Amino acid sequence: VGVFGVDTGTPILNPGESAILAVGAIKLQPWVHKGMVKPRQVTTLALSFDHRLVDGELGSTFLADIAAVLEQPKRLITRA
Repeated sequence: VGVFGVDTGTPILNPGESAILAVGAIKLQPWVHKGMVKPRQVTTLALSFDHRLVDGELGSTFLADIAAVLEQPKRLITRA
């Protein structure tokens, strides 16, 4: 939804899908970082998933992992 300038949305599963991720628009916003308010690039992530296949803990862990990679993309190419 971000490509259309929308901040957030609720992704709807289509038949045959088990999960879908929506990424909102990336905008410069004031954000607390290391105890100080600084301008940061911020987006909203929303995940919908079929609870018959994915439980809440796994869905939440996946969403947190996506957020962590977006915060530090070098994690994709380096071993931690």
